[in-house]
Amino acid sequence: MPKWYRVRRWIASSFQHLSGIHLLGILISYTFASWLLLHVAGEDALTSPFVNFIYYLLVTASTVGYGDLSPHTDAGKWIVALFIIPCGLSLFAVSVARLANTTLVYWRRGLLGKRHLEVKNHILILGWNEQRTLHLINMLLHEEKNKRPIVLCVRAEIENPMPKEIDFVYTTSFTDDTTMTRAKIEEANCIIIDNKEDDITFAAALFCANKNPTAHILAYFQEETLSTLLKKHCPNAECIPSVSVEMMAKSAVDPGSSELHHELLNTQKGMTQYIITYPATAKQTTVNQLFLHFKEKYDATLIGLRRDKNIYVNPALSEKILPNDHIFYIADERIACFSEQKMPSE
Repeated sequence: MPKWYRVRRWIASSFQHLSGIHLLGILISYTFASWLLLHVAGEDALTSPFVNFIYYLLVTASTVGYGDLSPHTDAGKWIVALFIIPCGLSLFAVSVARLANTTLVYWRRGLLGKRHLEVKNHILILGWNEQRTLHLINMLLHEEKNKRPIVLCVRAEIENPMPKEIDFVYTTSFTDDTTMTRAKIEEANCIIIDNKEDDITFAAALFCANKNPTAHILAYFQEETLSTLLKKHCPNAECIPSVSVEMMAKSAVDPGSSELHHELLNTQKGMTQYIITYPATAKQTTVNQLFLHFKEKYDATLIGLRRDKNIYVNPALSEKILPNDHIFYIADERIACFSEQKMPSE
């Protein structure tokens, strides 16, 4: 093997294994040496002002070569031909390749869920159920409309299914401190836990409640037993039981009930159930007055209210509506502005 070929391979290998700090040091040394050599050669037009020198160096190293600046002395031409151009081309190629590789690695780490996220007040989804999870994300994206970021955290070895819309974290366990810290669990505003195995959901819910006791935690269970047990340990957690059997029984007695329930839950089509808080400073009113107000102003239907963790469905028209009560209603769109000045009062 020719010696020159060996030297060339050694140089190429050395450049490929340069660390970022070493590469930066070489670039600074090359820049300083180029300026010093041109200055000694009397190429004042290339070295002063300094911005002209940087411009000339970049144009030459990138092979653009506009021709508006060039050496005029013989020494300057030799310096450019033997040092600035060869070394500049090599360093420029290595720098561009290193930048492209760093960008690609960063993008791949995000796609594989291995990147540290910079989010807060987000919705964190723990679990992967394929199409059901994708449908959940689509509904949240439609409902949130860019209000809260969405982070999907999974144990399955998959890539980010929606890289343009959501952030993604891969973990081996939903109780692992390191990976859950990357998912910013302590900064999450809402945590949705939905897994095929109830025991994993239960353990994840307890872990989340310990790490972020102020977050709104939603846990989906196939078996109601674990749902009851979780409520004892985490009173603030909202447990979502499977209602498939109840839906079938209801539809058997009252045909079409399943379609109605699906319509009320689907935020992307038709009338949907929403919730809004009655203003804390608004005057006391009644269900009758607020029912009429909702229908006249928003074409919405009041169906229930929640007070002190108790839910009242189809309350009596004479029932009082108190400040901070949560009002359940059906409407085509969410009521975005609940003006106190237009509230009905007794």
